[in-house]
Amino acid sequence: MNAPTAKPTLTAPQRLRALLTEPGLVVMPAVYDGLSAKLTAEAGFKTAFLSGSCVAASRLGGPDLDLLSFGEMFDSFQMVHGAAPDLLVLADGDHGYGNAMNVQRTVSAYGRAGAAAVLIEDKITPRALTAAGKPCLPRAEARMKIRAAVEAARDSGILVLARTDCRPTQGIDEAVARIEMYVEEGADILFLDSPADDAEIGRAIAAAKGRPSFVVLSPGAPRATPSQKQAEALGFKIGTFPTGLLSPATAGMKAGLAALKAGESEAKSALPPPELRTILGYSDYDTKAKPFITG
Repeated sequence: MNAPTAKPTLTAPQRLRALLTEPGLVVMPAVYDGLSAKLTAEAGFKTAFLSGSCVAASRLGGPDLDLLSFGEMFDSFQMVHGAAPDLLVLADGDHGYGNAMNVQRTVSAYGRAGAAAVLIEDKITPRALTAAGKPCLPRAEARMKIRAAVEAARDSGILVLARTDCRPTQGIDEAVARIEMYVEEGADILFLDSPADDAEIGRAIAAAKGRPSFVVLSPGAPRATPSQKQAEALGFKIGTFPTGLLSPATAGMKAGLAALKAGESEAKSALPPPELRTILGYSDYDTKAKPFITG
C-alpha cells in the first residue's frame, strides 16, 4: 500500500488569510521579545504585532521616534519568531527604512523570515526634530511605496498592511483618499491612524472596500479608542494593544525595584519561583537534552 500523502503545510500568510475570514475581531497583542511572544502564544493568541513602539521601549528604553534601524527590528522579529514559531506575526516595517527600493528589501526580508504580514506607512523620514506630529509623504510617493511593497510580497505571499498617518496633518479627506489608493494598489489590510470619531472610522472602513481594517485599541493617545466590542461593531477586523503587555511589564519591574530598595526580596506581585522556571522552560530543556548526555 502506498503511504498516505501528507497534507501541505500552510504558510504563515496563508494561515493569517484564513484567520481573517473567520467571524469576530482578531485580537493582536503587541510583542517585543522572546518572552512576550512565548507568553502570548501560551495564552492562546494566534497572532501578535511586533510593535515598533514596544521594541523601541525594550531595546532603547526610549520613545518611538524613528530611532530604531531595520536591523534592530529584524533582530527582534527573529527573537519573537524563534520563541513562538507558530505565532502569526505582523511585523512593523515602519516607513520601509528609505525609498521604494528600501521598502522592497524590508518586505522581502520579513517574508523570507516567516512573518505573516508587514506594516508600511506613509510618514516622512527622517522626521522633524520634534515629538509632535507626523508629516507625510506626497500622495504619489506614498502610492509608489505601497506599490513596491505589494510587488515584493508576491514571492512569499506576506500580507501588506498599508497605514496612513496623514489624518492629523492633512485631514480626514486626504486620509480616506489614501486608503482608497492603497486598496487600488493591492494592499491586504488598511489602517487609518488617529481617527477623531466614529464617523471618520466609518469613512475609512468604507474606503477599504471590504478588506480588513486594523485599529490601535490601547488607551491614552489623542484618537478615538473604542472597546473590543465596539471596534468589532464598527467594522474593524484586527485590534492591537501596543501598551497591553509593555505597560504592565514596566509596572512590574518598577514594583520589583521598589521592593529591593525597601529591603525586601521581591515584590508581592512576583511569580513563585517554580512557576517562573516552568514558564522559562527549564524542565523542557532537561527533556530535550537527555538524549545527548554521555556517561
